[in-house]
Amino acid sequence: MKNNDYVVLVDSQNKVLGTAPKLKAHNLNTPLHRGFSLFLFNKKGELLLQQRSKKKKTWPLTWSNSCCGHPRLDEEVSDTVWRRLNFELGIGKIKLYNILPNFSYRAEKDGIVENELCPVLIGFTEQKPKINKEEVKDMLWIPWKKFIEKIEKNPGGYSPWCVEEVNQLKNNDIFLYYYNRFTS
Repeated sequence: MKNNDYVVLVDSQNKVLGTAPKLKAHNLNTPLHRGFSLFLFNKKGELLLQQRSKKKKTWPLTWSNSCCGHPRLDEEVSDTVWRRLNFELGIGKIKLYNILPNFSYRAEKDGIVENELCPVLIGFTEQKPKINKEEVKDMLWIPWKKFIEKIEKNPGGYSPWCVEEVNQLKNNDIFLYYYNRFTS
């Protein structure tokens, strides 16, 4: 099994139970596994959204937060984020802030379930993204407050984890501290 084509299976306390092939593990009975979500902002306070590639098994062509992925066994969350951020969007290492370290969710669409312990991180960059078309169909920068309004009006237009994460971030004091500190 290659290093990047498995998920790390865990229990509800995040204790490693083993690994499973990523594509086979995502089905109607997807076991709990580790993931991450990143919300990437620029200095203007805009959030980078990505439209997932049509080749994705889970939520193809759905708009979602900046970057998501699965850590490798014994890989630190920050290393996972940097690896996926570079692979999907061509962005180098940035300072990360783990805002929701214990976030978890379960969602189903078209017979595929996502079931993750999924820390939610934020970062700030002025680097210009270069999308990997195998992973990302499209991207756009959107003002954070406008995105919150869009989610509230049409939550079905975005990945379910992104909607849940936005609802937890928008009034989170730690998130607001860093967002206000780094944006103008």
